[in-house]
Amino acid sequence: MRILITGICGYLGSALVRHWQDGGANHTVYGIDNLSRQGGETNRVLLKKSGVKVFHGDLRLASDFESLPSVDWVIDAAANPSVLAGIDGRTSSRQLVEHNLLSTFNVLEFCKAKQCGLILMSTSRVYSIAGLASIPLGVANAAFEPVPSREWPAGFSSLGVSETFTMSHPVSLYGATKIASETLALEYSTTFDIPVWINRCGVLAGAGQFGHCEQGIFSYWIHSWAQKKPLKYIGFGGQGYQVRDLLHPADLLPVLDREMNDDNPSGPQVFNLAGGGENSISLAQLSEWCRNRFGPLELGSEPKDRLFDIPWLVLDCSRAKRQWHWTVARNIESVFDEIADFAVKNPHWLDMTSPN
Repeated sequence: MRILITGICGYLGSALVRHWQDGGANHTVYGIDNLSRQGGETNRVLLKKSGVKVFHGDLRLASDFESLPSVDWVIDAAANPSVLAGIDGRTSSRQLVEHNLLSTFNVLEFCKAKQCGLILMSTSRVYSIAGLASIPLGVANAAFEPVPSREWPAGFSSLGVSETFTMSHPVSLYGATKIASETLALEYSTTFDIPVWINRCGVLAGAGQFGHCEQGIFSYWIHSWAQKKPLKYIGFGGQGYQVRDLLHPADLLPVLDREMNDDNPSGPQVFNLAGGGENSISLAQLSEWCRNRFGPLELGSEPKDRLFDIPWLVLDCSRAKRQWHWTVARNIESVFDEIADFAVKNPHWLDMTSPN
């Protein structure tokens, strides 16, 4: 299989390559990246050593696609993935839309011209913030948890948030660009007979993830704790009860391989891919894990909620399990151990990769 990965020097793109190679997959992989992120150059060097040709290009520029080779599939892993993008003082709303939506349009035009398929790596943050806030929550074991109710919103069950959950606004500027990208990709699929799969990922985590609290909170928290850097709970009372699920990127590979071997989607094209309830944890529970591993750390607290933050989000991945016979192989403890080992061996990783 000949594959082009956009944003290949980011955490997800580079991790997919590494785990494919470790597993002996016989793919020919190319990549394109604008190298705008801290840490991207480090991954570019490692990819080059592993035999992957990386093109330096900006997906916002159609002309930067002209030198790219023909491939069977594009895996679009390029995006500004921060829910605070456009309002964080580092990127403008215009830059966010250009990076996340205009780039998708150019990728789709490339797929149309080359007659190749597209796997769009999307996000759980397409789901409505107001809808998520309507889920009744209680507290147990230092974590929010859904309270059994007859008034659960449509698309939600004890397994979590399904693909049919509301995506009505607000979803954040970032979430809006991903919804628009998904819609555009599906329209191109129908109009131009391009095979398209869309994977809405939960929080990805593993060794080598860049140090961003807005997009890789589990890795960021463990690295920060290991280096005794300041940490604080933000929002929802400042107790750290907010919950997310976790997925190691290597667990994406079985689904990606099955998608690329099915170039004629006849059923659902959109899938949640995440750790689910069995691999979910609150920040307070993560802190306890860090305390046991690295010793005590005094934590700050800011009770006031922050724009676009959510108290609880766990994805229901039943559709992917039915369609692809998919299971999560790496549990939360093994992923945390992997991150912690990497943090000890790379004590300056946050300084190398954090945008702050």
